Amino acid sequence: MKDIERAKKLAAETAAQLVPDHSNVGLGTGSTLEYAIKELGRRIREENLKISAVTTSFQGQLLAKENGIVTLDSMNVSNLDIAIDGADEVDPNGNLIKGLGGALTKEKIVAAMAQRYIIVVDQTKRVTQLGENTPVPVEVVPDALALVECFLKKMGGRTSVRPDQSKAGPVVTDLGNLIVDVEFGVINNTKSLEQRINNIPGVVSNGLFLGMVDEVVVGSIGDGQACVERQSFHKKAFKT
Repeated sequence: MKDIERAKKLAAETAAQLVPDHSNVGLGTGSTLEYAIKELGRRIREENLKISAVTTSFQGQLLAKENGIVTLDSMNVSNLDIAIDGADEVDPNGNLIKGLGGALTKEKIVAAMAQRYIIVVDQTKRVTQLGENTPVPVEVVPDALALVECFLKKMGGRTSVRPDQSKAGPVVTDLGNLIVDVEFGVINNTKSLEQRINNIPGVVSNGLFLGMVDEVVVGSIGDGQACVERQSFHKKAFKT
């Protein structure tokens, strides 16, 4: 297993150990979360762990079921004990860019439901400021695509509608929307940018997750050994 995969796996399994018995759990989307879901499946089989989960994608729902995790319809859930997800960038204050996996709106919903929101990343996802390496994904109602792109360009962003690598045409989210990836470069005022994007008619949500995290679990490789660092934050947003 490559070093980066070893780090991701260890961090994800560490986060999965934080899930308490008899809890409702939010499960994100992406390669790192696959390790967490598989570890929860192991705990169900070997430790008799009892949990139910809200997933953020069809992919995650299928994987959860394969690992013996009971899934819930998010339409009937307003509160989760804990949620685990990955991120594309994490700054020193625990702010995130998410959404390269295409599930940003459902991920933000689950994050808002969670009493404890844990992010799992490898060390390559750490940045000094958001926007250093990653565009900001914006989920857009199809009818508003041209309008939204016009506003985003006026805000200084370089836009591209995300293409689907498996077929001709754009990525369509599980909610039936399109994703516009916007390159702003390093973002100096994340809160202002988040609000300005959200105010554009036709925007469903964007990939800036600010003040939402309780803990970040970071996997890294040092001297050939995988290790984990845990950092706690004071959640400021979506306290339920």
